[in-house]
Parts: sequence; structure tokens; C-alpha cells
Amino acid sequence: MDTNRQFVLAQRPEGKPSDDDFDLVEAEVPDPGPREVLVRTRYLSVDPYMRGRMRAGESYAEPWAVGDVLQGAVVGAVVESNHPEFAAGDTVTGNLRWADYAVADGDDLVGVETGGVSDSAALGVLGMPGRTAYFGVTDVLDPDPGDTVVVSAAAGAVGSVVGQIASLNGCRVVGIAGGDEKVAHLEDDLGFDVGVNYAEADVSEALADAAPDGVDGYFDNVGGPITDAVFEHLNVRASVAVCGQIALYNDEGVPTGPRKLHTLVEKRASVEGFLVGDYAPRFEEATERLVEWVQNGDVAFRETVVDGLENAPDAFVGLFEGENVGKQVVRVEAEFDA
Repeated sequence: MDTNRQFVLAQRPEGKPSDDDFDLVEAEVPDPGPREVLVRTRYLSVDPYMRGRMRAGESYAEPWAVGDVLQGAVVGAVVESNHPEFAAGDTVTGNLRWADYAVADGDDLVGVETGGVSDSAALGVLGMPGRTAYFGVTDVLDPDPGDTVVVSAAAGAVGSVVGQIASLNGCRVVGIAGGDEKVAHLEDDLGFDVGVNYAEADVSEALADAAPDGVDGYFDNVGGPITDAVFEHLNVRASVAVCGQIALYNDEGVPTGPRKLHTLVEKRASVEGFLVGDYAPRFEEATERLVEWVQNGDVAFRETVVDGLENAPDAFVGLFEGENVGKQVVRVEAEFDA
């Protein structure tokens, strides 16, 4: 506990982020104040939405200033607590710093209960990505049994859970992912009906085969040309849930578009963007269902784990190169005494 390593935003990225945009600095380990808790990081989440926080412009998440310590979802152990609900040794999760140690208001932390699976699952299938999938399917898409649901970035943290929840609802599920390994994972491990490898196939032609009766629901994680292709196959009264646009996050200019809105007129389809934070009052509902599904084997998950806080920028950049299968996490320190 002599020093505390933490990452700051060194400069604003131009295009795809690189290691030059991050700076690992050392500081003193902070002391918790009244009702605060000192947490030692075990697992750190990196997520695509963080790219928006690196821009100067407004976004749904407040942008970081150059020199700010980066933040993300963390699972860690309580080292010292001045909050009545937590004691040293407790495992907690919250939005904390990219650091070895961080102080948080105890009211902003939640105890981790993962039903016997890895504590890191609280950052993935049982955390924000899983809840995003849950509400995106059950509330936004709201598919009927027998519907065809297409998911982009289907092998990622959100998409992999989306497809399985849609399957539990009796839907035919088509997942779009990059690479044969990911497609095999969708079909063999996660129970998707069909996987489409966008890296090798014309997506529109592949969907004509994979979804011969058209698309009733589309969960959009990527935007760009893949979404253009899916729009060509929407059925009348189809629903589109817009969760992310990772294909566009690193663009410096605004791409031409939207190019396919005429499809919505023809198909009388609906498109709804959503943020999981809007469902905060119902987070417990989602977590309980997800824990139940994971314990029953109805929902499977995979994690891509990078070891070492110093490698967090590489893990983050890898999100935009499709390196992860399932949830990307950084294991800062797996075992220690609080």
C-alpha cells in the first residue's frame, strides 16, 4: 500500500485510441473519509462506451478532461471502511478508477453476489452488459415466440446475452460476428440458430439465407454497413433496439446518413435507442433473473481476461479490433488479503 498506480487520459485520441493516449502515474493510496470505503481492485471492466468519454464533445456519459483519472466498473475487496454496510474483506462493485486502489462513497457500492460463478461476472453477464441485454430484449424489442431476432456484435459482452435471452423467449436467433471462431461459439456454445461471419460474407446475402422469413427484431450494437444490411430484411412492424454504434466510435467526421430511413416507412418499423441506466430502479429484477439463468445453464458466458493493470489500455483498444470473445476484463489482482 505504498503507492497507487492509476491511468490518466494523456491526450484525446484521433481515430482509434492508442497507448499514447494513456499515462500510468503513481500517487499515494487515498484515505477514506466519512461513509467512504477504500477498495483494492481485483477486476476492471473496459467497455466501448468509454471511447465517447475521451472526446471533448457532449455525450450521454460525461467526457473526461485530459489529465483525469479514467473510470470504469470495478470488482474489488474492501481494505478499509467507514461505512456501516461494508467491512474489510467484503467484495464489492461500483464505478471506480482505473487504479490499484480507489475510494468511493459506500452508498455507491454494491456487494457482489454471483451465485457461485467468478466474481468478474459482476462486470459482464451479471453486470451492466447483462442488464443491457435483459432490458433491450424484454422491454425494447419485446419479441414474440417464433420471431426472428438478429444481433450484431453477437459474440461480445452484450450481444452474446441478447441472443440467449431471445432464444429463451422462443425466437429464432441470428448472430453476426467477425471470424469463424466467434461464429462457432455462437452456434455451438450459446445456442444461436445461425451465425454470420461478416468478415467473409456479404451480410445481406447471408441474411437472406439465415433469415428467409425476414427480421422481426434487430439488436444493433455496431451501426454502419452491417446495420444497413440488416435494414434491407426488416419485416413489417419490425423493432430495432439501438444499443451501440462501435463501428463509428473512432470516426473523426460524421458519416453520411442515416441512409436507410426509407425502409422504416415501407415496413412501418420502429427504432428505439436506449440506455441501461434508465432502468436503474429495476436492476435487481434483471440481476436475479440473470443469476437464475446462469445457475440453471440457460445462459452461458465467456470472458476474455487480460492480466495486469498496466495492460488495461491494450485491452480497451482490443475492443475496437474484435479481439475479445464475450466480456473483456482486466485482472488487476486475483487473490490477496484485504
